[in-house]
Amino acid sequence: MYFKKMVGKKCYLSPIRVDDFEKYTQWVNDMEVAAGMIFSASLITPAEEKEILERLSKTEFNFAIVDLAKDELIGNIGFVKIDYVNRVAELGLLIGNKEYWGKGYGVEAIQLLLDFGFNILNMHNIYLKVYAYNTPAIRCYQKAGLKEAGRLREAKQIAGAKYDEIYMDILAHEYKSIYIKDLVEKKKQKA
Repeated sequence: MYFKKMVGKKCYLSPIRVDDFEKYTQWVNDMEVAAGMIFSASLITPAEEKEILERLSKTEFNFAIVDLAKDELIGNIGFVKIDYVNRVAELGLLIGNKEYWGKGYGVEAIQLLLDFGFNILNMHNIYLKVYAYNTPAIRCYQKAGLKEAGRLREAKQIAGAKYDEIYMDILAHEYKSIYIKDLVEKKKQKA
């Protein structure tokens, strides 16, 4: 069972379920999924993935991404690093179910997490890192409102070629709320 913490039109964010470890193990060992991630060179067993999910489920602000219509797990999203003093957070995203790639679920999940980060956690800057060869992910991040902030040149070598690690970010004043502000307005109208 999943719980609707942040709800969009296509998907919602829920606390992570450790029981989903087998599905995650399939995803992280699928090279097509893993190629854009830091764990692409790792072999992850079900026991290791269960430990990872246990840690993530106890760490603040990591969510399962669930298809709203089917209640089907499609990936996860969260803040892998938060600097509360400077109000900066690093976003991490995995859409493991390839049937959902290129259909706007990643964009909406990012927007929901940005809404949570800016309007609940009061972050000022939210950023992520992506390898230059992962053009579908870059397009997804751009559609969600992130912009290129800089590059670590030739930071990744894969298949005999070197690629930049791109830093993308968005500032609080650049983000337009899609969920939280509507909830607050509804609460004010009911008063």
